[in-house]
Amino acid sequence: MKHFTDTELRCKCCGRLPPEAKANAEALVDNVLDPARELLGKPIHVNSGFRCPAHNAAVGGVAKSQHTLGEAADITTGSPAENLKLARLIAKRGQYDQMILYVTTGSMEPQFIHVSWKRNGDNRHRILKHVIGTPGYSTVTSL
Repeated sequence: MKHFTDTELRCKCCGRLPPEAKANAEALVDNVLDPARELLGKPIHVNSGFRCPAHNAAVGGVAKSQHTLGEAADITTGSPAENLKLARLIAKRGQYDQMILYVTTGSMEPQFIHVSWKRNGDNRHRILKHVIGTPGYSTVTSL
């Protein structure tokens, strides 16, 4: 973990990062976040990393969210245009399980990106888009 700390990946409500989740989060950083930061050449902020079950429920996360395993982080550069650039870099590199672009209506520039990595198991290389404030997700075939 070169550009990120476990403090950034801890649950925002309780500060926990259990050992198994920590190992998963470190794998996420080593395989996705640190390389993405190197390619982008500027800081990436972690909005949400590991979530305890209570925090996950409070933010409306799905019951089996990868956040509850430490496998996922919601990230941003602070700029939707730069977030799209970041998503393209991650997709091109090909080291990710799932990316979800959280966009506003009519835009492909994400307000933030959910990205995950499975330390144990197959990574799906799936990209989805979610329009904030609407139900459901759609598959993204190209960035």
